[in-house]
Amino acid sequence: MKQIVTVFTSTYNRASFLPRAYVALKNQSCKNFIWMIIDDGSTDDTEQVVEGFINEEKEFKIQYIKKENGGLHTGYNTAIEHATTELMFNIDSDDWIAEDVIEKIVSFWIEQPDRENFAGIVGLACYEDGTIIGRKFPNQNSINFIDRFIGPDAKAYGDCAPVIRTDLFREVAPMKCFDGEKNFNPNWMILEISRKYDFLVLNERLKYVEYQSCGMSASIFKQYLNSPNSFAEIRKQYLSFEGSSLKFKIRHTIHYISSCILAKKSAYETIMGTGMPGLCILCIPAGWLLSIYIKLRVKFDLDLKVKVSKS
Repeated sequence: MKQIVTVFTSTYNRASFLPRAYVALKNQSCKNFIWMIIDDGSTDDTEQVVEGFINEEKEFKIQYIKKENGGLHTGYNTAIEHATTELMFNIDSDDWIAEDVIEKIVSFWIEQPDRENFAGIVGLACYEDGTIIGRKFPNQNSINFIDRFIGPDAKAYGDCAPVIRTDLFREVAPMKCFDGEKNFNPNWMILEISRKYDFLVLNERLKYVEYQSCGMSASIFKQYLNSPNSFAEIRKQYLSFEGSSLKFKIRHTIHYISSCILAKKSAYETIMGTGMPGLCILCIPAGWLLSIYIKLRVKFDLDLKVKVSKS
């Protein structure tokens, strides 16, 4: 049987989490998928753990690719380059899925007569106890991620679980790579796809999420400082969306300017970068203050970490 879904996991030094994801995939009622593991240069025993999975597994294919460490977005780039299935579904190394999720995805997708007109499927993410992160999607056939992102109640939705057509991923990939920067959010690609396509809504729990204290969302200020070009790029994307509110534009312009300052971009490049030079000029003082705050916050967090380690 031809596999329809590639479940892909980009992982870095998370060998201890992978067995939970493997057991969840092993328990799937439908084995019509490939599990692709992108090892982002791990230095722990990830390779040995995955080798054990491959030697044990007889019912579905496990594909292991090891690459030089480059960050989550480069893991996405690699997965998209090697995927051979119609759909791709990301689960992080600390995520897992219920036993009937692949069956739900496959059956829902193949039942859509006009699926070529959609980017894929979007379902719900939840905590280990089943509590939905945010809230369910509106009772409608499809949604657009850009509309959801710039809307007045965007924060109410929280995390989600998109399943994306591989051919559309390829249209927007690969994501840019900036020297020394490892924190370019892969949501950039989903938003680019959403410029042309909506996602079919499947108001079902598709993945369980356990946020780690060392994860991306937990170290956001350090990311701002270490990956300023990447954050400037994604803020430029946000500011290109039509129909956003003035509040939205001001907030992301301030962040854009702070990222440009941290990246040491010229004033001309910064001001002209978004196509809204007037707003950029007005937001320069706030962006400058934010860049200072980010530096001080990262230094404070580092000093506090050193102090705690010595106590």
